[in-house]
Amino acid sequence: MEIFNAIVDGMNWLLNWLYYITKTVGIPNYGIAIILLTIIIKMVLYPLSHKQMKSMLAMQQIQPKIKEIQQKYKEKDPKKMQQKMMDLYREHNVNPAAGCLPLLIQMPILIALFRSLISFPYVNTDHASFIWVQNLSDKDPYYILPILAGVTTYFQSKMTTSATDPTQKMMLYTMPVFIAWISSTFPAGLSLYWVVFNVVGWAQQYYINKQAVVVKGEAGKS
Repeated sequence: MEIFNAIVDGMNWLLNWLYYITKTVGIPNYGIAIILLTIIIKMVLYPLSHKQMKSMLAMQQIQPKIKEIQQKYKEKDPKKMQQKMMDLYREHNVNPAAGCLPLLIQMPILIALFRSLISFPYVNTDHASFIWVQNLSDKDPYYILPILAGVTTYFQSKMTTSATDPTQKMMLYTMPVFIAWISSTFPAGLSLYWVVFNVVGWAQQYYINKQAVVVKGEAGKS
């Protein structure tokens, strides 16, 4: 508990420090401070995120082979199916659990930010607003940020979702709705963080996908 309280205190300090930066450059605003915080966290997590995104892309690319193995062995020999899938993952250097670690690291950050925003020690509450939101510790009165949280979650997930996997397709549509709903119950600052996190993540995934296309094209020419 003491460790978690220390994380929340650290989050308070960091947000106020970033606020002072916005004040120094003449645009004092806690919303901009949260955006800067999100970018910093994304940069720190990039090595893990990069590995996760590459693994998710690889999983998407080998999905037809996975489906073929499942159709061939699921009913006849489930044990052999698992072995064949493990061999396939090994062959393509794919780790199905790669997406879990960044998410596990994200959870303490999200909880700490949530706890921080509920009773945040604003240096100046006049600067705690962000465009239409009067105070980032309150819920978005127009639900714009929660809707954006859901929409950006959808578009980021769509980049790595297999069109042939029914489970992934279901998650593609249900997860954004869940994110939008839960964001509507949280402080607007947390929704802002999630929106920016998704947008930066989308840009990173686009870059990785583009790199994969270039590598694939060069391999085809050789």
